[in-house]
Amino acid sequence: MFSNYSKKITESAWFKNVIIIAIILAGLEVGIETYEHIAEIYETELLWVYNFVLLVFIAEIILKMLAEGNQPWRYFQDGWNIFDFIIVFLCFMPIDAGFVAVVRLVRILRVLKIVTAFPKLRLIVSALLKSIPSIGYVFLLQILHFYIYGAMGTTLFAVNDPYHFRNLHVAMLTLFRAVTLEDWADIMYTNIYGCDKTPYDIPSMCTNPSPSPVIAVLYFVSFIITGAMIVLNLFIGVIMNSIKEVSEEHEINELIEKRESNNMNLNDEVRVIERQLQSISQEMRVINTRIQKVLLQRGSNTFLENKMPDSDEKKTE
Repeated sequence: MFSNYSKKITESAWFKNVIIIAIILAGLEVGIETYEHIAEIYETELLWVYNFVLLVFIAEIILKMLAEGNQPWRYFQDGWNIFDFIIVFLCFMPIDAGFVAVVRLVRILRVLKIVTAFPKLRLIVSALLKSIPSIGYVFLLQILHFYIYGAMGTTLFAVNDPYHFRNLHVAMLTLFRAVTLEDWADIMYTNIYGCDKTPYDIPSMCTNPSPSPVIAVLYFVSFIITGAMIVLNLFIGVIMNSIKEVSEEHEINELIEKRESNNMNLNDEVRVIERQLQSISQEMRVINTRIQKVLLQRGSNTFLENKMPDSDEKKTE
């Protein structure tokens, strides 16, 4: 009985608005505390705001635990609930001279609760977390791309432009600057016309000007096209694909919850069936691919077995 009442409160619009207001107040409090002269004037008011925000967050945790009924530990099965609990728990850290900076950081982290207050933000963050493995491979590809072009740049331009290409790690740092499109044309012109013909960062390092008009253009233009316009767009593609997958999962979970609570209409039922058919279709494609591989493997084995007797007969002859 009480669990149902707690669940209604946590799912109500007014309660969510109170949480959002508390998060906004927490952000304002943290921002005002960065102005020491203002924080000293309104020290009492800021303390009241801090206590109010903390009280709201504690009440949210308690109500969500009570909403689980006789199984309050189910509250910790949701990663976002664990995130909220950790932020509130850290607010009770002891405050002394050694913990002042840490406590201020924790107060800043409370603003991150705005993510849990809006489902769409949770969706985006979940998609980012889910895309981390794929982003890791794209990042590895980017590092390989920087390494190859860095080694090429050191070989081609170290004599003319030692400030940017004197060794591998400096060249890779220069390429990182170029891939952000910050003054990459200046670096290119330095190597097209020579370090003595263009404004150079450290003129004393320009000891042996040797322009490379064709090679520099091909090098930098190809790097910008492959680095800034292709490889970096792979990051966007991976994240967008993850957002699509997480959105579909979230939609399916919502439909399942509606079905369990008997609040599903005909359109929702049709959407569930469509999702199930799509899942079955994907499974069928996987099974079809596996069957084709098995048939090809068996065919190759049969072909080898038929060839073996022929070779044996030739040897006996």
